[in-house]
Amino acid sequence: MALNKHSSRLTQDESQPASQAMLYAVGLTDEDMKKPQIGIASTGYDGNPCNMHLNTLAAEIKKEANKNEQVGLVFNTIGVSDGISMGTSGMNYSLASRDIIADSMETVVNAQSYDGLIGVVGCDKNMPGAIIAMLRLNRPSIMVYGGTIRSGNHKGKKLNIVSAFEALGQKVAGEIDDKEYREIIKASIPGAGACGGMYTANTMASSIECMGMALPYNSSIPAENPNKLSESERTAQAMKNLLELDLKPKDIVTKKSIENAIAIVNALGGSTNAVLHYLAIAYAADVEFTLEDFQRVSDRTPLIADLKPSGKYLMEDVHGVGGTPAIMKYLLEKGFLHGDCMTITGKTLAENLADVEAMEFEDQDVVFPTDKALKSSGNLQILYGNLAEEGAVAKISGNEGLVFEGKAVVYDGEQAANTGISNGEVERGDVVVIRYVGPKGGPGMPEMLKPTSLIMGAGLGKSVALITDGRFSGGTHGFVVGHITPEAQDGGLIGLVETGDKILISAEDNSITLKVSEEEIAKRKENWVQPALKHNKGILFKYAKSVATASEGCVTDKY
Repeated sequence: MALNKHSSRLTQDESQPASQAMLYAVGLTDEDMKKPQIGIASTGYDGNPCNMHLNTLAAEIKKEANKNEQVGLVFNTIGVSDGISMGTSGMNYSLASRDIIADSMETVVNAQSYDGLIGVVGCDKNMPGAIIAMLRLNRPSIMVYGGTIRSGNHKGKKLNIVSAFEALGQKVAGEIDDKEYREIIKASIPGAGACGGMYTANTMASSIECMGMALPYNSSIPAENPNKLSESERTAQAMKNLLELDLKPKDIVTKKSIENAIAIVNALGGSTNAVLHYLAIAYAADVEFTLEDFQRVSDRTPLIADLKPSGKYLMEDVHGVGGTPAIMKYLLEKGFLHGDCMTITGKTLAENLADVEAMEFEDQDVVFPTDKALKSSGNLQILYGNLAEEGAVAKISGNEGLVFEGKAVVYDGEQAANTGISNGEVERGDVVVIRYVGPKGGPGMPEMLKPTSLIMGAGLGKSVALITDGRFSGGTHGFVVGHITPEAQDGGLIGLVETGDKILISAEDNSITLKVSEEEIAKRKENWVQPALKHNKGILFKYAKSVATASEGCVTDKY
């Protein structure tokens, strides 16, 4: 097989004896020296169920790559378990890990001059990190998602990761005792795989498949399904084809294919984190894609899947009704996807879906036809107003209502909010404000799943709103607005809100407004002093100094 013409690999050059000697030392033969070298980047590690099986999957892909006239070379990069770090200072590292993953994959593949990249990924930030690296490298690349977890069970009720957080709220509210709380925690996550609802991992996996950078069915085959390992053969064959075609990520990731990704995010009720990640992916792809594009796609895409966190079902149920391709085929037939976008199969999206069995609606209520859509437009809404002059992101499923006005209860940081909510400081009709948790102020824009879960568990989910310059877990639901830009650390108005102020949030005109006079706001601005960064060395210091705003995708290579 001919090497990818865009590769910078020099291993066959006689003037590079050290390179050849090093490769002979790792066991390559003269015949291997003529084959393309494929970096297989695994985010596998023992400490997280999302990632615990990925090294096995990477080893299987290497085996299959070697059978398909390639030299598979496995290397590892980091991961952060959002589920483990949630509600702690460890969550400050989560979003930063996306860019560390991208940087490390880019570094290894460029330094070793590999001809292609296969990213074997699991938890939330692994996927966009891998895609960003692939776009920077622009060599034949495939993303392989390790799959979703199976559901847990407690007293006949399906459980998932969010069940554990909401159980804490139920315990605080006195609805369950400590024994049942412990039973729920132990039963919530029964094995390998990423969090089971349409949370960030499954959101990104589904949308990346729809964008064309993962093989059909990759996103919906569960982690412990026997078909997951069999994907290794398909992956190796697809890489062989990509090399022969010289088909690269920037040939696949275009404005239209990103629109496809955002369409399926909205159709499935996906995570607000998709906004951050696709802004960053578009930036890496040199594609102009803004918050207005997200709103435009959301406006024309109905919510048709009844998936957690706001619905009933899990990703394993999507697999049971035909998988992601069946949903994509239906959306394509209804005109919500661009069928002419190229994919890593070497075929267009429409060609990939041509032989997929059509979605059946009669005997299942996981996915609905468009005439029975759960919501006529998508769940992701972009809000503007004096509280978010550069934008904010809301996830409105329709269950929460469309307008909320209430009294602000202000907390400088998540820990203070968790304590306040647990102590009964938040009442029906309040708007919880959590600030100084943005990209710079956090730093790292931590997720606010614990406070939203406490609110839900306490039975306040439909009577309390929460706004933040941080972000939310894909498992968050309720009347919540995040990614408020400018953030408090940069002097945004959210930093000037005082407890007792009235705040109006409207999904009818997509606005978020602090109802305080301009004179009072001007007075508060005069008295505001920017706080020092929370770190003065290390990765979080570097992140705070380099990160772009949430409305720019929190990329770290723009300024």
